[in-house]
Amino acid sequence: MAQYEEVHMSGLEEFSQAMEKHNGKAIFAYFTGSKDAGGESWCLDCVQGEPVIREGLKHVSKGCVFIYCQVGERPYWKDPNNDFRKNLKVTVVPTLLKYGIPQKLVESECLQASLVEMLFSED
Repeated sequence: MAQYEEVHMSGLEEFSQAMEKHNGKAIFAYFTGSKDAGGESWCLDCVQGEPVIREGLKHVSKGCVFIYCQVGERPYWKDPNNDFRKNLKVTVVPTLLKYGIPQKLVESECLQASLVEMLFSED
């Protein structure tokens, strides 16, 4: 059994609700391009990064929350006024971050196991 709770969602409203629900816990969020009905994302870096992120999750502390958030289809994501860009300052996918610290991993950094492990291991 996983030592962390995993929550999947799409869109900023669901993300905000999950953040509110898990307030006070260590929260990691992974922002990724949305997947189609066949389970394929339009974002190649997101597809390549997901197995690295999954492996890195072995290093999170017990009781953490991992939020897997799909940011929408490519046309919505490319709009400079989309909710994620305006409200969360998430400007690239994939993005992996831990709430409460300024460091985050973006794009090809999410493909580097050592960086992912380091972010998940920080206290």
